[in-house]
Amino acid sequence: MCGICGFINFKRPASGNDQAIVQHMNAQLIHRGPDAQDTLVSGNLAFGFSRLSIIGLENGMQPIHNEDNSVVLICNGEIFNYIEIRKELMEKGHRFATGSDVEVIVHLYEEYGMEFLNMLNGQFAFALYDKKSGSLFCARDHMGIIPFFYTKTGNSFIFGSEIKAILKHPDAPRQVDFVGLDQVLTFAGLISPRTMFRDIYSLENGHYLEIGASGSLTKHEYWDLVYPEQHADIPVQHEAWYIDQLESLFEASLKLRLRSDVPVGLYLSGGLDSSMILMKMRHLQPSMHIDAFSIDFVESGLSESMYQRLVADRANARLSQKTFFYDDISQRLKHAVYHCECPVKETYNTASLSLSEAAGGAGVKVILSGEGSDELFAGYVGYRFDKMRQENGGGSPATMAEERLRHHVWNDSNFFYERDFLQFNKVKKQLYSEELRAIFDDIDCLQHPVVNTDRIRNRDVLHKRAYIDYKLRLVDHLISDHGDRMALANSVEVRYPFLDKDLVEFSTRIPAQLKLKDYTEKYILKKMAERFVPQKVVDREKFGFVAPGSPYLIQRNIAYINELLSFETIKRQGVFDPAEVQRLVNIYKQPGFYVNAPFEDDLLMTVISFGILHDLYF
Repeated sequence: MCGICGFINFKRPASGNDQAIVQHMNAQLIHRGPDAQDTLVSGNLAFGFSRLSIIGLENGMQPIHNEDNSVVLICNGEIFNYIEIRKELMEKGHRFATGSDVEVIVHLYEEYGMEFLNMLNGQFAFALYDKKSGSLFCARDHMGIIPFFYTKTGNSFIFGSEIKAILKHPDAPRQVDFVGLDQVLTFAGLISPRTMFRDIYSLENGHYLEIGASGSLTKHEYWDLVYPEQHADIPVQHEAWYIDQLESLFEASLKLRLRSDVPVGLYLSGGLDSSMILMKMRHLQPSMHIDAFSIDFVESGLSESMYQRLVADRANARLSQKTFFYDDISQRLKHAVYHCECPVKETYNTASLSLSEAAGGAGVKVILSGEGSDELFAGYVGYRFDKMRQENGGGSPATMAEERLRHHVWNDSNFFYERDFLQFNKVKKQLYSEELRAIFDDIDCLQHPVVNTDRIRNRDVLHKRAYIDYKLRLVDHLISDHGDRMALANSVEVRYPFLDKDLVEFSTRIPAQLKLKDYTEKYILKKMAERFVPQKVVDREKFGFVAPGSPYLIQRNIAYINELLSFETIKRQGVFDPAEVQRLVNIYKQPGFYVNAPFEDDLLMTVISFGILHDLYF
């Protein structure tokens, strides 16, 4: 994994000042690539690259060029199937100058143009400049694992792996995007292309940008998660066939993600997904030394230590359990917000940060993690609630106004997702300042597109929720601010075996009734896991990764938290209503009060973390 940044000027060639600018931008990404940094300024183009050495340790530095230097590339991420692609390209006469996996991209572009993107199996974000056409192409991987941010001003296009790099360009805008803030309050987090910075955008997964020599910008979608329509004529196989195919794809995914010139470890929660990864790792590489890292909460009700040790011992892996104390939350919260560049609704980003500290401190640069299976195989309680509603006649009781809003958002007046939107709009309006209440219709995120409703129209309700969870919960939250950003803060790359493109595409063709069967979540995954995971782990009830919320911070009487929630600070920022914040503080500080996540909203966690973000960046 690495960090990339740069810009292209449309009105003038590069100047000496551009070298200083791109170096300053690149310096903001050194945590993503501490092993080496380099820049390129040529013509009207400036590229910056920070390297975390994982594949091609000796000669994998970027930027990378093709044979005649007419194509130049900087890429953040990994191309897992590079060996197979490289062989094919060499047979076509292409010559390689490095051992880097991403060098295949410049030669694929020569051979196929941007059509090559669906040939890649990997996690990546890149910028590729074609000197002959003067065009810049910027792409983000199929699943959205690697971030890519950009902005376009009158004279330039500016991009970076993180927004903090873009902000070091003198032309970059720096204003709060209140629609983005409303997304954070309403859903799991931000939804691409929106960010917390007005006019700075997140490139959506499965998309690429084409920036022409004259400054034109065109966005293309090359991939998306597509479920079959209801009643589609798709052959249905026996249950055992799906299990066999799924296990084969899971093994293939793991083999690719174990390709590395440095050791590969994993995060071990003690749950089903990470246990499956560890047991298969041991099966595939019987003599491999495996480092597993886990968080053990001091509160016994949150501890999964018993299951972590059970699986680690069974797989003969070395387990490093890091005890997470509640004081770690307040100590790491500012650091977490700095890296994720958005407010957080829960404090578990701080636990994720602590986990990557443990891995990085042990010298492990690459980690495998189990995210993705809950969204692909119906692993959340919402899928069971949907089934209950269907068995009780379908739909969710709602007013006509709520049904109209649901139809506007989902193109389905009966589809219930997480909350009653109209009722929650009242809560948000009460929390916002008088100035924002006056423009609420403009900043209400529900008045802006949330997902592509063509992808959920006429789908099984389970697949409808799966697509929305994938877009709203996974792509821009769990593998973004909670995943990539917290891991790379400590120079650790995370790979996700359940998010292999071939495995994901196969999962869309598995019948819904094999994902949730008799109210058993992730049924087919559990049937597969029974072949190699301890039954005690397979049978255990799902245990969500949680950490204490803002009531804990408020009740601890922490000075900087008190300052962030003070009447004066809230009034100065002008975003939330000071009186409403004080009312909530008085409730949250009562002994014994807690927020029942995920069924209740920790509103003050968003207020606190927005305050940190505001002081850091605005």
